[in-house]
Amino acid sequence: MRAVLQRVSAARVVVDGQTVGEIARGWLVLVGVAPTDTPAAAEWLAEKIAHLRCFPDADGKMNLSVLDVSGGVLAVSNFTLYADAAKGRRPSFVNAARPEQAEPLYQSFVNGLKALGVPVACGVFGADMKVELTNDGPVTLILDSPAGSVVDAPTPLP
Repeated sequence: MRAVLQRVSAARVVVDGQTVGEIARGWLVLVGVAPTDTPAAAEWLAEKIAHLRCFPDADGKMNLSVLDVSGGVLAVSNFTLYADAAKGRRPSFVNAARPEQAEPLYQSFVNGLKALGVPVACGVFGADMKVELTNDGPVTLILDSPAGSVVDAPTPLP
């Protein structure tokens, strides 16, 4: 899975003139799914984003997670994250998962964040969405889940 994270002081997504998801401080996360992705990739991505320390502490250092600052995540599905524009003038989307595979993995990602205690608002999967944000920093990161993702677990002692 691929995610583009933007640290925001506010963000919302609008579909057909109606706000369908909105957060104050937190992450706007654009989420793309590849055909090779698995539920483990969704779990890895949720865990990574929930605990990623990119919010400023009292000294102004990026040392706090979205959980630490009581922030939220606005998750927006975005198949174009897997566009290939290397050839020609029109991008190819063959590297993006088909909707019947992508939507359940997107939902697994959202549910993974919620299970970790992160408040989550969402766009509408497959809809034409208008995303508005106030970028904070700006801080923008790109995350790709490793192949065969597993959530980091403590290594057992011998």
